[in-house]
Amino acid sequence: MGSRERGFQGTEPTPRDPTNDLEMVERIENGANRHRLKDLDDLLPYMGEFGWYQRMLFLLMIPYAFFFAFVYFGQIFMAITPEEHWCSVPELANLSVIERRHLSIPMLNNKYSKCEVYDVDWSKLLQDGVRQPNSKWPTKKCHNKWEFNYTDVPYQTIATQQGWVCDKDNYAATAQSVFFCGAILGGFIFGWIADKYGRIPALVGTNVAGFIGGIGTVFSNDFLSFCLCRFIVGLAYDNCFIIMYIVVLEYVGLKWRTFVANMSIGVYFTFAACLLPWIALAVADWKIYTLIISVPLALAVFTGCVVPESARWLISQGRIDEALKIMMRCAKVNGNALPEDIIKEFHETATGIAKAEQECKNYSVLDLFKTPRLRKHSVLLVFIWILIAMAFDGHVRNVGTLGLDMFLTFTVATATEFPADVLLTLVLDVLGRRWLAFGTMVFSGIFSLLATTVPIGIQSASLAIVGRFAVNISYNIGMQYAAEILPTVVRAQGLALIHITGYVATILVPYIVYLATIATEIPLLILGTVGIIGGILCLFLPESMGKEMPQTLQDGEEYGSEQRFWDFPCCTRWVGQDSGLLT
Repeated sequence: MGSRERGFQGTEPTPRDPTNDLEMVERIENGANRHRLKDLDDLLPYMGEFGWYQRMLFLLMIPYAFFFAFVYFGQIFMAITPEEHWCSVPELANLSVIERRHLSIPMLNNKYSKCEVYDVDWSKLLQDGVRQPNSKWPTKKCHNKWEFNYTDVPYQTIATQQGWVCDKDNYAATAQSVFFCGAILGGFIFGWIADKYGRIPALVGTNVAGFIGGIGTVFSNDFLSFCLCRFIVGLAYDNCFIIMYIVVLEYVGLKWRTFVANMSIGVYFTFAACLLPWIALAVADWKIYTLIISVPLALAVFTGCVVPESARWLISQGRIDEALKIMMRCAKVNGNALPEDIIKEFHETATGIAKAEQECKNYSVLDLFKTPRLRKHSVLLVFIWILIAMAFDGHVRNVGTLGLDMFLTFTVATATEFPADVLLTLVLDVLGRRWLAFGTMVFSGIFSLLATTVPIGIQSASLAIVGRFAVNISYNIGMQYAAEILPTVVRAQGLALIHITGYVATILVPYIVYLATIATEIPLLILGTVGIIGGILCLFLPESMGKEMPQTLQDGEEYGSEQRFWDFPCCTRWVGQDSGLLT
């Protein structure tokens, strides 16, 4: 998410009391007394909420989760720079590496300089048999060629091949920011395609863009061509997975959506991300590595053969029979059959849904800012998502400054996504969104700050990884929280706005991490502050757990007006239960 940005665009995870599922079953069995279909979700119990059809879709999310991880994290291991480097002196090529560096590189603060070399006549010195440097020799800056100690990064990257160090040491950060600029444009382009031509064409298009940009990256021969190719890859972020994610959630029953949403990220995405550093180490060639993580995206051209089009989109386009055909296929695979009266009623309901979709087009994102409470909630959601996205992406990219093996540290930090998603699945509907978002963001911020107070190495890395674990939870809460607070008539536009602002914020993150070249504590100090501020802002949002999502702008304006600042869902529920016992 991602923002790897994770969203619930196109889905409405309405909180539902467990007794409602029993009531639904009774209504289905009673026939005449059953509940009328109000939307697509009411049809799912007849089709099967998590039968073999949905399970197959859940498994089909695997390749797209891999594509997402490859697109999002891939650049880290193709543009990484070894910690130690120094100027290359061709005249000293016949000496050993140790002798070369000792003779030609001046010492600064008991360390060999990374960007300066003695400015002397090396041919004459060698002829005179000089093998010890003189600190009084004049120095000059390196020019275009360096040597690297490949102990910590045991392969050449584009950064080492093209000398992205010293005066060019910001090139990798800039290329990463260019990637996120591509993500902004990709969000607009593929969002338009998804609305105009369907989710499947958009899903194919975004992955093909990632494939083309990835292949082009292999043939990059300078900084500008590399940036151009990474911009094209950025078009694929994060729609290469999120579109599939949204489509699958549409066909999954309400009570299974939290499981599918979190486990697809926690298992598939996390496993793929954890593989990346080991693929890079195994092939030990940044170009082959780039091919390995880019070529699979071409498989997306077969999406239409195995993944159904979004039924919601088909209905919104008036293509109700096509949507019904998919629903009937789903029911058949699950061993069910849709009754004739249900099919007839679905036609009527779908017509109403299509009209409602058309009415939503009469509203714009500006409507979110016309009334005071809704305006406050919208502004808060935007700023909170900006801070969450920055904290998450910052922790992802800051692993190289923690003083340990970057490949192992990245794997361990990324693996925290799984327990974070499992924990979130267990507690989200118990503790609620507001206090849990506050707690995890502040917790992440505190541990990020603590990491700056201990020596670089295992201690700072451990504290930073705990901070990453906490911000994983915040990240997963973020977009669901927004989807539950924004009113239906402007929900899609509002989520798109939040999504795009997250992209814009992540443009800054590579430069925040780059500040570690000045002092290694700076990125964690910034990330810690960002986390604490973001957590505090969450407390000014209403709690959405167990609440009906607002439908109209007026509903959005009044949403949560009855709540008090210190309300806590668990305590409220217990008080309510105690009151019931007393009466």
